[in-house]
Amino acid sequence: MEHVIALDVGGTGMKAALVAADGTLLHQARRPTGRERGPDAVVESVLRFAADLRAHGERAYGRPAAAAGVAVPGLVDERAGVALYSANLGWRDAPLRDLLARRLGGTPVALGHDVRVGGLAEGRLGAGQGAERFLFVALGTGIAGATGIENRVEATELGHVVVRPGGPACACGGRGCLEAAASAAAVARAWEAAGGGPDAGAAGCAAAVEAGDPRAAAVWDEAVAALADGLVTGITLLAPGTLIVGGGLAEAGDTLLAPLRAAVERRLTFQQLPLIVPAALGDTAGCLGAGLLAWDLLSLEVTA
Repeated sequence: MEHVIALDVGGTGMKAALVAADGTLLHQARRPTGRERGPDAVVESVLRFAADLRAHGERAYGRPAAAAGVAVPGLVDERAGVALYSANLGWRDAPLRDLLARRLGGTPVALGHDVRVGGLAEGRLGAGQGAERFLFVALGTGIAGATGIENRVEATELGHVVVRPGGPACACGGRGCLEAAASAAAVARAWEAAGGGPDAGAAGCAAAVEAGDPRAAAVWDEAVAALADGLVTGITLLAPGTLIVGGGLAEAGDTLLAPLRAAVERRLTFQQLPLIVPAALGDTAGCLGAGLLAWDLLSLEVTA
């Protein structure tokens, strides 16, 4: 059976799959990145994982993968196939596409930004299907976005829109960025400061909100307000018909989405209110999107 390799490289772990042409996940696996051993070791972990997937595909389906797609965090030059920088993984200017192609015996490889790749999957296979224009927002340790317009998906640095001037420091060096005010990490910090405990995290805050804790409600309301301010900026600039909310914070479901929809609607004046929906693919979006990158690469080679 013809298949491709899909790798989704995160800050601490990697998710991988062998993906059929119709998007079926034929085989799935996970491994740690080994980032504690340094950036060179992370790159080697990625290469070894890809090689093991290739070998598994040969054994299981009688042929090697036709292509590979890899989603990575940080700054990415997709055209050159270079992972320029990742604060979490420590690498700089890593030529991952060429390194992977060499390790995989000349297999064609596509490299993509993780959130753009997740948006690609949500647009084609998930909550954005049928939408001419959508905005995908991933609410995790940070906040990032991807804009889909007529089958094209581009990364959007929505997380670094300033929503609270002079506010909390952001990892980018600025202050008051959306990421610093409304990410899962920001909610966890605020909830700990409010007395939620050092290990409660954003999920703990959401649970406390549902239980009626007023301290948690105050933290949650501030995060929702900041998030709504940032999203209205995105809506004003991009005019999406559908706004897809994903990432770890979105796992709170209607505890997040119900007040967020109301807060966004209150802030809009002339802008059209988009349909605000949860992401549909969960943590498989990265692998599915990486698989789509690989299949798209094969399509380009056929038409070239």
